[in-house]
Amino acid sequence: MPARRTILGGQVRQGRPVVTLTFIGLCVASYVLQQVDDPGWINRFAFNPVVASAEPWRFVTAAFLHGSVMHLALNMIALWFVGPFLEQGLGRVRFATLYLLSAVAGQVGVVLLAGPTDTWTTWVVGASGAVFGLFGAIFFVMRRVGGNVSGIVGVIVLNVVLGFVVSGIAWQAHIGGLVAGAVLGAAYSLAPRAYQRTVAVAVPVALLVLMYVLVNAAYANVHLSFL
Repeated sequence: MPARRTILGGQVRQGRPVVTLTFIGLCVASYVLQQVDDPGWINRFAFNPVVASAEPWRFVTAAFLHGSVMHLALNMIALWFVGPFLEQGLGRVRFATLYLLSAVAGQVGVVLLAGPTDTWTTWVVGASGAVFGLFGAIFFVMRRVGGNVSGIVGVIVLNVVLGFVVSGIAWQAHIGGLVAGAVLGAAYSLAPRAYQRTVAVAVPVALLVLMYVLVNAAYANVHLSFL
């Protein structure tokens, strides 16, 4: 029997949102390790553009670190509110791709939007870029399934504004994640059914290549090598 598919092309699955729970579990486990191996764990995996030019894995790993219990709790609550819905609608692979690419895009946002002479040495941690990517994607997903998007628009606007007015928040990561999530969410939602699988591969690959080109150009502009 062929697998049943949602309107967005995701395979219909019963039971728990495995991918969402896995990301939450990884963030919680990482925070525990931060307390056990302090400051070694953060020093190995946190992000700043200068260090990440030679250690590119930090573009991903920083999204699993958090600065405090409150920071962790807020991001995980947001992930739990929107993650299961997106995971069910998009399917596990596309949801995981959305989350991870949005996380990377958050760090890309820091590279592109933060001034290299001022804030490129500031350490950045947190899943906010990935969570903002989910916010950007769910706007288009809700429109595709006929849901009311006014509430999510309000949440996005509020969180973007807070990123500018509250000190200590890397608003650049929020913008980067939001843009990447919106691009992927639009692609997943608007793709004709016959091309959903093709789009699910082509668009993330194209986005990853674009991010690499932009980051490489930003590093080259200040005479840093990247990959």
